[in-house]
Amino acid sequence: MQLFHAPGKTHASFDDEHLVAYAGLEPVMRLAERCDLGGLVDEHVTIADRLGVNAAAKIGSIVAGMAAGADSIADLDALRHGGMDKLFDGIRAPSTLGSFLRCLKWGNVRQIERVSRELLARLAKRTPLLPGADTVAFLDVDSMQKRTYGYAKQGAGFGHTKIQGKSVLVRGLNVLASTLSTPLAAPVVTGTRLRGGKANSARGAESFVAESISAARAAGATGIL
Repeated sequence: MQLFHAPGKTHASFDDEHLVAYAGLEPVMRLAERCDLGGLVDEHVTIADRLGVNAAAKIGSIVAGMAAGADSIADLDALRHGGMDKLFDGIRAPSTLGSFLRCLKWGNVRQIERVSRELLARLAKRTPLLPGADTVAFLDVDSMQKRTYGYAKQGAGFGHTKIQGKSVLVRGLNVLASTLSTPLAAPVVTGTRLRGGKANSARGAESFVAESISAARAAGATGIL
């Protein structure tokens, strides 16, 4: 392992082929494999663009990168450090994953949302993800404005958000999100939807809430919701 020092920043780089920076990914991706994430992608996601080939491997790489803390395309390079290629196969380069994400159309995003909902249902069957959901569960739906910087950010627009209790107009991404929890379980994400930056809070909410309820029921929330 080499340690690079720069003003105000320290970066650890694993360059030994026998070292793995994110060993916790092994049980996470093994569980995804047992729930057949790749099979769900192959079944439901159809991308016409040539950059959309091998969607299952690319989506798997993106999921693994996010689980390792990546919040940008460049951060997905963490999957190629050290001995990661010995632990996992099918890892794709950040540039490849970025091109894949940019080629997706609205219909493809909806297909991936379906994969997410069905994967959640399979996870709930294989793990004690939502104990007590057969008695009572809470579905929380909210809109939010995620602030972004730079005029070239795709999908960004001006919208209202609250910062320190005050409503302010900021440039960012307008998101609908839903989470499911029980008195015994922490919240899990049941759905997300990106909208135009100027969209009001209720835009698309009716269909989104309906999908979130269906996802909650499929995940085992058979009691009071």
